[in-house]
Amino acid sequence: MSGRPGVRLTLAAVLLAVVSGCGLTSGSPMVDDVEPGTVGRGKPLEGATLTVTSKEFTEQLILGAIMGIAFQAAGAEVVDRTGIQGSVGSREAVVKGEADAGFEYTGTAWITYQGNSRPIPDPREQWLAVRDADLKNGVTWLEPSELNNTYALAMNQANYERYRTRTLSEVAELSKSDPGAVTLCVEGEFANREDGLPGMRKAYGMDIPAGNVTQMDTGIIYTQTAKGACTYGEVFTTDGRIRSMNLVVMEDDRKFFPNYNAAPTVHSETLKKWPAIAEVLAPVTEKLDNDVAQTLNARVDVDGEDPHQVALDWMVAEGFVKEG
Repeated sequence: MSGRPGVRLTLAAVLLAVVSGCGLTSGSPMVDDVEPGTVGRGKPLEGATLTVTSKEFTEQLILGAIMGIAFQAAGAEVVDRTGIQGSVGSREAVVKGEADAGFEYTGTAWITYQGNSRPIPDPREQWLAVRDADLKNGVTWLEPSELNNTYALAMNQANYERYRTRTLSEVAELSKSDPGAVTLCVEGEFANREDGLPGMRKAYGMDIPAGNVTQMDTGIIYTQTAKGACTYGEVFTTDGRIRSMNLVVMEDDRKFFPNYNAAPTVHSETLKKWPAIAEVLAPVTEKLDNDVAQTLNARVDVDGEDPHQVALDWMVAEGFVKEG
């Protein structure tokens, strides 16, 4: 899940040391010709120069562009620092004030940055805990979205017709009644994370022999699952390939996997200076959910479109901004 919401603590520690020892390079101006729609009326951010950051994967690039476009419509000059490799780089940029804001995931903050081992099952309580803990780090969390980019298992339509599982509990039952039926395609990281395969097997009582688990890169998992090379593949719940490949996602009925709700994080000093940031972002964040994310992500990962253009198209289509 490297670059995704959860990054292993060991990797985070290494990256933190690297980032702390060498500053981050500055970005380039974001130059969309946009005017206020339903957000940014009165241009409450006029006079502000705000740096927006993100991680390097598709969803984060789109979210970073969405944030920057909203700020521009509200009158701000925006510096584009999206696409920083790994989770810790973009996080540290906001902590240090090298960037002013970026979308982050609650589960990533709780487990990776704040060092907790057990996620909080209720998404609202998870966000509140993360928000409260991060205030001392100079980071303010704004209201979260319903977009929850967490782990899941998925299968193709043919295997679904054959086995008819819809929940992870039913997958666990199948692993006992027909051990050969449950084969998994997973990332190496998921295979070893406690909030991945080992923990899932314990939580659901899954009996899956090591020989039934194949480790591979993320992109290959989707194609192999779609082909039926493995019965179940590890996926991310907002990935556009789920819809384009017509995969069936298993419900996490025991709420094992952490919540990774996306929410704007803002350098606290920036928010004190420009409190209108919260009202500018609120309606946009409220509109984000897994269906929106899957649709936008698919335009990039499946159709090959540019993430920034996809973000701009969505902001215009929703009436948040108008093109100048």
